[in-house]
Amino acid sequence: MAKLPQKISSLTKSKDARTVASNFVWLSLLKIIGYLFPLITLPYLSRVIGVDGFGEIAFATSIMVFIETFVDFGFNYTATRDIARQREDIGEVSNIFSNVMWAKALLMLVGFAILCVLIWVIPSLNEKRLLILLTFLYIPGHIIFPDWFFQAMEKMKYITIMNVLSKFIFTVLIFIVIKEKSDYVWQPLLTAIGYWVSGACAMWFIIRKFNISIKRPNLHNIWASIRDSWNMFLSLLFPNLYTNFSTILLRSSCGEAATGLYSAGQKFISLVDQLFQVLSRTFYPFLARRLDKHSLYVKISGILSLIASLVLFISSDLLIDIFFTPEFKDAAWVIKIMSIAPFSLFLMNTYGVNYLVLVGKERLYRNIIFCYSILGFILTWILTIKYSYIGTAITISGIWLLRGLTTFIYAKRHMRTSNN
Repeated sequence: MAKLPQKISSLTKSKDARTVASNFVWLSLLKIIGYLFPLITLPYLSRVIGVDGFGEIAFATSIMVFIETFVDFGFNYTATRDIARQREDIGEVSNIFSNVMWAKALLMLVGFAILCVLIWVIPSLNEKRLLILLTFLYIPGHIIFPDWFFQAMEKMKYITIMNVLSKFIFTVLIFIVIKEKSDYVWQPLLTAIGYWVSGACAMWFIIRKFNISIKRPNLHNIWASIRDSWNMFLSLLFPNLYTNFSTILLRSSCGEAATGLYSAGQKFISLVDQLFQVLSRTFYPFLARRLDKHSLYVKISGILSLIASLVLFISSDLLIDIFFTPEFKDAAWVIKIMSIAPFSLFLMNTYGVNYLVLVGKERLYRNIIFCYSILGFILTWILTIKYSYIGTAITISGIWLLRGLTTFIYAKRHMRTSNN
């Protein structure tokens, strides 16, 4: 451990290290700003729309995460990896980019058709169809804001600048549009508007700044892109069986208030998750080229995860007191229970996406996630129904820890085999 500062110091002399450091700074700034704007609106929204409104928004968002995962189809990792390795060849980068964008557009149409059928046949969804359809409008904005491209090119500052624009527009519109409790239904639309504007700017940058050309759609190439991302897609889809599904089940079995309490506490866990995604996303394209630097990434991320877990547990009550009204007080228990999450996420990111996927073990990674997703799905039905939002928090934090430890064990086993 004492050698870590020296390793970091020596690494800063290389071009690769300066690129990683620059990207880390820009992505860190992105996440800080990305959460600063919502934190500005949290006290206002909690007072105007209340815990029930938060629950309804969380319900619609949980449904949309399934569609977002389907539309992304693992491209955020496979396309990032492929472009990072081919980024000097603009023609090949244009081909990869075009195929992924057309594939996402096709998957979005399929996802929308499925959503419409579900709204038509399920009464509880039909009752909230306006909120759900407004939430869906975020998806096309998400597609035209391809942050995975900037990540692959290791030009994170563009993501930061355009995300600031998106968050600023969203924040201003919140105070203008949402004036009473029933206005909560418009919150997803405001989020979508912010993404549309920043997405349009992103596409302009990609075409003009990086000289990327959009190729005509080719069904054979589009299908090949989808097929090659299949394992990664399943790895991202399976966790929704207990993460976002638990929110849907919580709302259905325990009501809007319980969902709102869980959502309020989980926001801070999500904040930490996003901060660790900064590290993961910063190192991912770099490790795709220099996997020999993996141990340094592990040490940095591991230390930060332990600090984050301790801070979350100690400050849980204070965080709820500062950002929410008294009716959200019990949400602090969600933070306490899930304070182990940073350490679990450290194991999952450093040894899963940033190791097993990079060494071509996507199928193994998928199988680990599948097994724990099934277990999580079963536990969600038991614990959420019996213990409400507390059961949801226990299920997710427990499954994350088990999944992280298992990923660590298999990654270490592969490392030992590779070194022999």
